[in-house]
Amino acid sequence: MPNFATLKIDQDPSNPAIARLLLNRPERFNAINDQMPGEIRAAVDWANTNAQVHVIVIEGSGKGFCGGYDLVEYAENTSDHPCQQERHPWDPMVDYQHMKRCTEDFMSLWRSPKPTIAKVHGAAVAGGSDIAMCCDLLVMAEDAKIGYMPTRVWGCPTTAMWTYRLGPMRAKQMMFTGNTIDGRTAADWGLATLAAPLAQLEEETMKLASRIAGVPNSHLAMHKMVVNQVMLTMGLEQTQMMATVFDGITRHNPEGLWFRRYAQEAGFKAAVQWRDGGQHIPEGDEARELIRQMDSKRAG
Repeated sequence: MPNFATLKIDQDPSNPAIARLLLNRPERFNAINDQMPGEIRAAVDWANTNAQVHVIVIEGSGKGFCGGYDLVEYAENTSDHPCQQERHPWDPMVDYQHMKRCTEDFMSLWRSPKPTIAKVHGAAVAGGSDIAMCCDLLVMAEDAKIGYMPTRVWGCPTTAMWTYRLGPMRAKQMMFTGNTIDGRTAADWGLATLAAPLAQLEEETMKLASRIAGVPNSHLAMHKMVVNQVMLTMGLEQTQMMATVFDGITRHNPEGLWFRRYAQEAGFKAAVQWRDGGQHIPEGDEARELIRQMDSKRAG
């Protein structure tokens, strides 16, 4: 089996037609670092070259599925990064190229000829929700959470899957508020394939995966291609391009730079509590003035 730093993949011992892909950074809530997106793609490629495998189940180790990008170090540091450029003016294409690679790596789950199932417990939030919603099917624990809180400031979902999975009105509700919903609500809205009590999550996921695994690979690939083509015709690739550009803008416009400066001053946890707590988020000239004050303070 292939060896990875951020995840594991193997065939299920009881049913080799099912590949089990485990995000494996439990000490960081399986947060996405620079290695993980490419390793997800490599793991999916491995499953697709294995003739025995018919379906891929992706899940998270420890307390939850995935808490999003591992941003604490980036947000609190003042070092330059493609997605957090300290130099002015910032280069949008440097940011875009970095994040588009991540998006394409996550989309390997969507492009995979073999069906993919996200099994979510705990939470799949921010970038973690991108991974979950790039899968064909989504099985959630009833008390699990899913959402994209950074839409309030400092993020735009680059996979743009919310609209395609929920429709315009519900997608706007999620994007405008940055709220999370639980597994029960996700199933009611049609976002999740089904929701189950946590104690039954494994059983329900494997029941679904086993049923799919009995279908010939060629048939699964054809049916998936038909459905995916509908989404492509609706403009999925073009929407993802725009979303990925906008994601970079959210981190470098006045509001995004204020959030970063506040995280550098008070810590990322405090910045997230401000963002998600519903407090007023400085914007425009107000944000620029606060940035000026924090930069002056930092300069001594």
